[in-house]
Amino acid sequence: MADDYYQTLGVPRTASAEDIRKAYRELARKYHPDLHPDDDSAKEKFKQLQAAFDVLNDPSKREMYDRYGSSFEGVGAGGPRGGGWGGGPFPGAGGAPGGGGAEIDLESLFGGAGGFEQLFGGGRSRSAGAGGRRRRQTQTPGEDVTARMSIPFTLAIDGGKADVAIDRSGKKETISVTIPQGIPDGARMRLRGQGQPGTGGGPAGDLLLDVGIEQHPVFHRDGDTLEVMLPITLAEAIEGAKVDVPTPWGTIALKVPPRTSSGRKLRAGGMGVRHANGAKGDLIAEVQIVLPDTGDATVLDGLLEAAKAAQATATANPRAALKW
Repeated sequence: MADDYYQTLGVPRTASAEDIRKAYRELARKYHPDLHPDDDSAKEKFKQLQAAFDVLNDPSKREMYDRYGSSFEGVGAGGPRGGGWGGGPFPGAGGAPGGGGAEIDLESLFGGAGGFEQLFGGGRSRSAGAGGRRRRQTQTPGEDVTARMSIPFTLAIDGGKADVAIDRSGKKETISVTIPQGIPDGARMRLRGQGQPGTGGGPAGDLLLDVGIEQHPVFHRDGDTLEVMLPITLAEAIEGAKVDVPTPWGTIALKVPPRTSSGRKLRAGGMGVRHANGAKGDLIAEVQIVLPDTGDATVLDGLLEAAKAAQATATANPRAALKW
């Protein structure tokens, strides 16, 4: 199950930006790896805190997270903003794991050099060497890996698993990824820790997947709206009817009002693209009248005479609005 970033920081989904920053500061002080050099669980917890804060501290990332979940970051040609924090509260300093977030200045985090030294008993830690200087192992994060994948139209609507081929450390691999429900064409997915491995205990880079969506032979997508041409018979157009229309969420009976002309658009609320957060788009069916396919001349002649008689009583010119 994907991490819940709000739960990681211990804040509700309605938390303000200041609440998120405050919660992060408190937890970062508690779990920073330099305070727990031999505790792998603290390092992993700190990495999770960085990942959660990286998203929730950025309004645009937070909006996309709320909509698509933790596997999705950024859409459109611009994609997400690389690995930066976009103006986070702490200045950068080497040695803090994060895999895509800014690193943290320990003196800023612990309230000045004196406060930091007090945590280690007068400025000497267990890893201190001659002259009281702390030795820190150089950590280098791994590079991000970028790949492209194309998925079927229906998979983008439903969500699910898909395989993608990547080149990682010069080795060709095929991995399975989870596609969020309702992902749009051109989206970029970020899989944390799936890029090149780091060195010196540094975190691995991320895998960035640019997603393309194949076209559907019948349906077209416009944002969260699904559009489809709906063929109906002449009799159904004149008399009105209920016709079956397939949707991603099952077949529905769509009501065609009497005297419906071609081009009229009928809406089925909530039957378009759906997302894990409960958001739903609509389905728009554009009516297309199909004349009967018959070789019976008598039937066609009778239909033509009836159409001419009906037109003779009409008061409006159907092409009155057609102007250059």
